[in-house]
Amino acid sequence: MRTFSRVTGGVLALTLIAQLTACGTILYPERRGQIDGKVDIAVVGMDAIGILFFVIPGLIAFGIDFATGAIYLPGGKYSLAPEVLQEAIGADGQVDRAQLKAILHRELDRDLPLDDPRLIQHSGGIEQLAALGLRTEA
Repeated sequence: MRTFSRVTGGVLALTLIAQLTACGTILYPERRGQIDGKVDIAVVGMDAIGILFFVIPGLIAFGIDFATGAIYLPGGKYSLAPEVLQEAIGADGQVDRAQLKAILHRELDRDLPLDDPRLIQHSGGIEQLAALGLRTEA
């Protein structure tokens, strides 16, 4: 009887660990925030296996992956984390366009015309900067 409970506990633990790592949000945190795109079959498969073993956690994994957008394949890299853009903000709190252009070229491999006179620049508030985790002091 003791061996049976150990084997059952081990199988249950391995299954729960597999289910926790099956969530695309955990495996692909860089995909969070996507709205649509092609669905990643690997993430769908892992979530479906979760439904086979445990119905409720599998459905929760599907829901989380769709809600966060982690279930979609990256169609192209067009977004950056706010921490990466932090180095483009000068000591006076202004954005250095040359530095920003260099960051965008390095991270996205795209040359954007930041010196175009038609460029519309919006200024955000302190609350928006704090929500993104950027420093708010000037």
